Amino acid sequence: MDVIYGLIPSVIIVGILVVLAIIWAAKKGQFDDLDGAGSRILMNDDDQPFADPTTQSRAEVTTEPTITDKTNA
Repeated sequence: MDVIYGLIPSVIIVGILVVLAIIWAAKKGQFDDLDGAGSRILMNDDDQPFADPTTQSRAEVTTEPTITDKTNA
């Protein structure tokens, strides 16, 4: 029974903190656009398609030996 004297005030304090966190989030605009991210992911507004990661451009391919290759040359 003595435990309840500590539990009731702690539950009230935690409840007040949760209410304050929800009020803070509402004032900061966390709940303004709930559907925006869900519909934004479906839109295709990219200028260029993604490059194929298996192919390399000519500029990325080097023909010069690296420092570790010079020991064998």
